[in-house]
Amino acid sequence: MPLSQAAQEAVIDLAEAVRAEVEAAAHGPRSAVRWVRMDGLHLTLRFLGPTDPQDVAAVEAAVRRAGARALPFSLVIGGAGAFPSAARPRTIWLGLTGGLENVAQLASTVDDELESVGWTRETRPFRGHLTLARADGRREGPLVARRLADRMAGRTIASEVSQVALYESVTGSGAARYVSLASVPLGR
Repeated sequence: MPLSQAAQEAVIDLAEAVRAEVEAAAHGPRSAVRWVRMDGLHLTLRFLGPTDPQDVAAVEAAVRRAGARALPFSLVIGGAGAFPSAARPRTIWLGLTGGLENVAQLASTVDDELESVGWTRETRPFRGHLTLARADGRREGPLVARRLADRMAGRTIASEVSQVALYESVTGSGAARYVSLASVPLGR
């Protein structure tokens, strides 16, 4: 699910500030932290993994049906954290503090529609977040998680959600690149 332009710019500014702080503290850019590509920021409603190209049309149709069943809504990004923990982070993220019910419902609707075309339902509970970085769990990872949490303390970033998108994750050298295969307006 893409963010509004203003929200994306605010998140990019935040990530760049934290990255600069951590690089200064580490005396250079060498780091065990791998930042996501900021041009592809999005909130994942459902990760499918490797998908046969012949199944993409059915997945896109399912996403279109899910999008038609939802109305545009407001989302509030707030707080920061890490999976599995801030002390040993692997995934460093920004959380959601508003619009949670809408996001969870949209994720559930996407799951319903995917199940109708043969995908197995997601069994893990939905935990909406925006991934900003990945770390090896040691070294600078805890510092990034702390600095991000400090900068987000008492701060929120609002985003209007008016569409849902189907992304392809393209891996290679460097961070994954996310290519939008389809963008679906909500409620239409």
